Amino acid sequence: MREKLGQRKIKYQAELDMNFGREISEKYGGENLHQCIQCGTCSATCPMSLYMDYTPRRLVAMTREGFKDEVLKSFTIWLCASCYSCTVDCPKEIKITQLMYAFKQKAIEEGVYPKRFATPVLAREFFKNVRRWGRSNEGILLMNMFLKTNPFKLFKQSFLGMKLLWKGRMPLKIEKIKGMNELKPILDAVEK
Repeated sequence: MREKLGQRKIKYQAELDMNFGREISEKYGGENLHQCIQCGTCSATCPMSLYMDYTPRRLVAMTREGFKDEVLKSFTIWLCASCYSCTVDCPKEIKITQLMYAFKQKAIEEGVYPKRFATPVLAREFFKNVRRWGRSNEGILLMNMFLKTNPFKLFKQSFLGMKLLWKGRMPLKIEKIKGMNELKPILDAVEK
């Protein structure tokens, strides 16, 4: 009940994952994680920070201290607009946008993202499309996303879909790229 009122539960050191900061710092973009001086420039320049449950600066601090559950379950990582203003302005050249991608990837791997939240489902469905056909087929992508998050929105968007179909902007035919056998090793390497 207290957490719902904005008060956070006290965490004891035994409840923290002390390897979380090291795991993230080993991913692309996380190499300078421990050099953060907590100046707050990232949070000040972020256009989405007003809507986030934790600011980017706070996420960096929480990551270094092992608050894995709070970081991966936060809405902040899904609200990042990938505008790179935090990364550009950071005096320590920390790739905060890449950290957000690393958090998203880890949250999807562990299945701890907010359920029925469209962004992680969209990311997973997009990658499935690219793996299957070498490109994104928007109609199938959106249909799968709506079916897995909010099927009623599919009905709301059907009028727009019909207009796009009528104008030739959303083809019924599934489009594939040539050379799928060349793309698969690249995608396999990226997954590792």
